[in-house]
Amino acid sequence: MGPKQSKTWKTKLIHSDVRVPEGFHSLSPPVFRGSTVLFHDAASVTDDWDQYEAGYTYGLYGTPTVLELAGKVCELENGFRTLITPGGQGAISLINLAFLKAGDHILVPESIYTPNRKFASHVLRRFGVEVTFYPPTIAATPALQPLFRKNTRLVWCESPGSITMEVQDVPTISEAAHQAGALVALDNTWSAGVHFDAFAHGVDITMQALTKYLGGHSDLLLGSITVRDPKLHDQLGATHQLVGCAASPDDCSLALRGMKTMAVRLKAIEQAALDIAGWLAVRDEIELVLHPALASCPGHELWKRDFTGSAGVFSIVFKPRFTKERVIAFVNALELFKIGYSWGGVTSLVVAYDFHSTPNRPDYGARIIRLNIGLEDVDDLKADLTQAFDRMRQ
Repeated sequence: MGPKQSKTWKTKLIHSDVRVPEGFHSLSPPVFRGSTVLFHDAASVTDDWDQYEAGYTYGLYGTPTVLELAGKVCELENGFRTLITPGGQGAISLINLAFLKAGDHILVPESIYTPNRKFASHVLRRFGVEVTFYPPTIAATPALQPLFRKNTRLVWCESPGSITMEVQDVPTISEAAHQAGALVALDNTWSAGVHFDAFAHGVDITMQALTKYLGGHSDLLLGSITVRDPKLHDQLGATHQLVGCAASPDDCSLALRGMKTMAVRLKAIEQAALDIAGWLAVRDEIELVLHPALASCPGHELWKRDFTGSAGVFSIVFKPRFTKERVIAFVNALELFKIGYSWGGVTSLVVAYDFHSTPNRPDYGARIIRLNIGLEDVDDLKADLTQAFDRMRQ
């Protein structure tokens, strides 16, 4: 090594000789931001996306902050590898892009998350993928078999289903799919990846919106995809590299922080939601409470068989005498429940829906609303709901 090169102050702004002491250990993991990764020499330069095998090569494939979150999610879900995406819909799209091509056929439940449905209808079909929407409550192999074709490559499940909360017989669907040579992907967001063991029930690919319970504070957008099969990981990773859907290390650091309190938040939210759901179920205004942990909810027996806990998201259906205008008036009268999409945070939320003429879904019309229970006092939430019922009747 030759003599130390002299530098002007302008160059020192970029190439500083300052060195800080090593050995700082904190309870909070550091946030690594960066696009360019430095190599030791010219011969070691590579654009390999699998940083578990090749080491760090480019920030797009994940900084240590991103990979730490991926590893912890993978650990919770008992997988081989997890990929982090910029949002739950990003995870859904990446799965479809990684495992489907023109001429393939995909099965999607009618109860699926609406953006997933639209991606299948408007994007996959445009690129030559055939899409069939199937009734989510199919629970017998003979009923499932006619749905499969020679070119069926992927079956989506979401259990419970978005808004209408249908619990799917995932083991039966998985068995039928594997007999037909198809993979099974599950949106496991409702269970936060912990109340339903996807791989133990036959699923090949599990994803969730970390935006919800893992983040827990309505201040980030992230998704995850977890697999057990290394070959599926290779296929996902190669597609992830080319699509370029990098996750923010800052958002990942927030998710890592949220993860530390997820157990206590889930427990408190579950208990509050069950309390409120049971209280609503006996009110005169309500026809049905769609909470899978309630014995009166369709699909409860499957939930009881397959799940170890429940979430804070459920729906209620008003009796037929209540018009759309009165349901909207109820929602607008709520004060603690804020009107907005997403869920899983500390604030209780409400959204009204209209399900007229939706195939293979119960025709609740405009009488259905979805509630997300947060961490407010349960009695305060009941009082808010009570005053909204009173104002709706007026």
